[in-house]
Amino acid sequence: MEIEKRTFSAELRVAGDKRKICGYAAKFNSESRDLGGFIETIAPGAFRDTLKRDLEADPIMAFWNHESSMPLGSTRNGTLKLKEDSTGLWFECFPPKTSWAKDVRESISSGLISGCSFGFQIEKDNWRDGGSRRELLKVNLQEVSPVSLPAYPETQINLRGKKMENTKNQAIKHLKEAKELRNDPSRIDDYNYHASQ
Repeated sequence: MEIEKRTFSAELRVAGDKRKICGYAAKFNSESRDLGGFIETIAPGAFRDTLKRDLEADPIMAFWNHESSMPLGSTRNGTLKLKEDSTGLWFECFPPKTSWAKDVRESISSGLISGCSFGFQIEKDNWRDGGSRRELLKVNLQEVSPVSLPAYPETQINLRGKKMENTKNQAIKHLKEAKELRNDPSRIDDYNYHASQ
């Protein structure tokens, strides 16, 4: 079954000593942008059955920008927690101390990243208005990801933590270093060492 992805401007925060990332990965009854000829909404209860399954045996992951090589959390080891409430799909993620997890936090803080996404398989949907509108009624959730380009504009991302003062400048620095690494990959070990300090 094909895995689809939907991206929102979502409310994200980083808080506490554990540097928890939390927020809404999806909001109910919020219209998406045009998805190639149709507008989509998510019905309350769309994630209910997914969240009832054994999430240790059949885990849901949190990735950075849908990149499976950049995991941020998993329901398998308790570093990702999910719940559905009246607003939408809420998540809490406890990312590892990796360079990309630091980059995620800095990018959110600076306002460069303003979206959250989820990957899913459709189990039940409803098309109307001649195929121009689709409502997701039941989905099989696979993953959630902070991302840069939202498809659902209603949500928003913020970052809060203990040391917020120079995060914009730090994010710009990380982006500059990332561009330099693209041109000179031999510096990756040096970058990872400094990023972990």
